[in-house]
Parts: sequence; C-alpha cells; structure tokens
Amino acid sequence: MNRIRVTLGLIVVVAFISANARAQWKTPWDYEGARGPDHWSTLDPAYAACAGKEQSPIDIRDAQKAKLPALQFEYKPEPLKYLINNGHTIRVNYHDAKDAGSYVTFDGTRYQLTQFHFHRPSEELIDGKVYDMVAHFMHQSSDGKTMGIAVLLKEGKSNPTIQKLWDHMPVTEGSEHEVPGVAIDPSGLLPKQMDYYMYSGSLTAPPCTEGITWFVLKMPVEVSPKQIEAFSKLYPHDVRPVQPLNGRVVKESQ
Repeated sequence: MNRIRVTLGLIVVVAFISANARAQWKTPWDYEGARGPDHWSTLDPAYAACAGKEQSPIDIRDAQKAKLPALQFEYKPEPLKYLINNGHTIRVNYHDAKDAGSYVTFDGTRYQLTQFHFHRPSEELIDGKVYDMVAHFMHQSSDGKTMGIAVLLKEGKSNPTIQKLWDHMPVTEGSEHEVPGVAIDPSGLLPKQMDYYMYSGSLTAPPCTEGITWFVLKMPVEVSPKQIEAFSKLYPHDVRPVQPLNGRVVKESQ
C-alpha cells in the first residue's frame, strides 16, 4: 500500500511539473512539423495573431536613420529564483521586481525586466546575416506596454554571465526553480555600445501578440564555442523564420 501511495505521489508530482512548465501555453506548439510556425495561427484561436501583419522576427534591411532617445539600462544583480527550461528555451523569470528590480528607461518611460531567454541561432537577421545566438530581454511598463530588446550573440570569448547560467542550466523541461546562493546580473549580457534598430512587432512565439516595440542592439556580445554548444545540445534550432515587414519602417539610432 505504501509503495502504491509513493508511486501515485510521484505521478502527481510529475504531472504538476509538466503542467507548470506548459502553463503559459494551453495548446502545445513546436518549431517544426505539424505544430511548427506555418501552423501556429491555426492551432488555437488564442494564437490567431501569429498570422498578423506586424510579426517578429524580421530581417533588418534599409533602416531609416533617425534621432532617437537613448536606452538607459538599470540592470542589477538579483537572486536566481526563477530559472526554467520551458520546453522551448532556457529562461530567467522575474516575478518579485515590479518596482525595485532591473529596468530600462526609454523616452521617459520605465520598463521593468520581466524575463530573458535565448534562441539558437539568432531569430533577427541584419542584412541577411544570422548570428550564432540571441538573447531576448522582455520588459513591461506600468501601463502595460511591452518592450523587447534583442542582444545578438556571436562566437568568441567566454561570457561569465552565460557561464553562471549554464552551470545551473536545467537539461530537462520542468518547473521554475531557485538556485540558492547564486545571483545573476543581466548587464553582463549587454554590449559596450547601445546603438539600436527599432520597429513595431510581436512576440516571436505563440500567442505572437502584436504591439511589441522591439530594439535590436547593433553591437553583438561574444560567447564561447563551448557555451554555444551547451545550449545547442538542448535546443539546436529554437527559431521562428523571419516575417514580412508589410510596410513597416525600421528606424536606426544615430
């Protein structure tokens, strides 16, 4: 009887973990096959925006130079409390920092960092060029506006912030978990120069919500071949194909 109870308990725990990891997606989706990007918009009515006209990512070409406000980063070290392998990427979530955590100020508006995650290779292209990886930093303002910042990653020297994350990277899909005694400073993933491209787009995965202001930083950040390989063993190609501009204008900071 005790063994049966233990077994049932384990089943419940596994089911809970799986449900927790997938909680943000009611309907499963993939990066290829019958549930791949070509089919996202038909998998679930909640994903209908995936067939929209202002979708991301894009291939950035013929950007228009403009006098644009600077991105002012206020990232700081914070405990690694919500690390997750969600079945599509490795992600760091922030639930407790609505007012005091890391944030970016743009044109007088403050955007709190809500999460960051990775893609291999880069989802964004610059004049057709694909980078080895990209980090997406997602932010939200107090009035509900969403900002995405893409940091292109290229092969080079080892990145200490990446290494700290990879040292605790969950290799199987599961729920959020805390890594005691470890703090992560997201500024360690930022380049030295903050020139950027800006355009109006969407989330790059279901539900593909539009109305996202995207900033793609022009200067890439180096990560080592071993660090790229470590992520690739889990997710060799977690990338949505580039989407048509449909008349959108991409602006380039001067």
